[in-house]
Amino acid sequence: MIIQLTLLVGMTALTVFAYMIARWLYIRLPSPFLLPLVTSTLIVIIFIFLTGIDFELYHRGAGWLEQLIGLAVVALAFPLYKQMHILKAYTKPLLLGTAIGSLVGVVSALILASLIGLNEEIIISLLPKSVTMAVAVDLAIAAGGESSLTAILVTVAGLTGTILYPYYNLCRIHHPIGQAVGVGSASHAIGTAKALENGELEGAVSTVAMTLCAIMVSILMPLSLWVWFDLLR
Repeated sequence: MIIQLTLLVGMTALTVFAYMIARWLYIRLPSPFLLPLVTSTLIVIIFIFLTGIDFELYHRGAGWLEQLIGLAVVALAFPLYKQMHILKAYTKPLLLGTAIGSLVGVVSALILASLIGLNEEIIISLLPKSVTMAVAVDLAIAAGGESSLTAILVTVAGLTGTILYPYYNLCRIHHPIGQAVGVGSASHAIGTAKALENGELEGAVSTVAMTLCAIMVSILMPLSLWVWFDLLR
């Protein structure tokens, strides 16, 4: 009991302290490459590597923090409610943009992964990469993928899309709603947190896109796998 309590307090304190340092650094140097999630993860990895702490030991102590993701997603309902009038005015662009984003995300991953020769299990694990973690892992397990690999890929997709978010203008995507739809469809909750930094409107739109993407990918993923592996083979 004492050992478990020590692990809980110690590993949780390590995680929170790493995030505080990362947040402090990001406030002073607001670069997309210094996002707190990126730098805090690196700090924890370096600490574990230098001290020789087993990752399973770390996860036993700090793994409960993962449960807070659900609460964070629910909290996004507040800006969503405040911006409801604008969301209603952009219903069609939101639905169309998210549908295209979901379709491109699934189909492009399926085709590219198959072309480079990845096996079926990895392909299945890859397809829900742009969906929020809880949904993505369930989709991967249901389809026969590897949940741990999916979790890693979801995190990578979230971080990549979030880092690239400030550079959407280079692709001539200038409207804040268009940018928010893109980051919500591609980078789920991590991207939505970044969108909220730009304003409640962007955060609300990204929340809607993230939610719609989860629903659409849940339909598109099994359908795409059926067409690709059963009909086309």
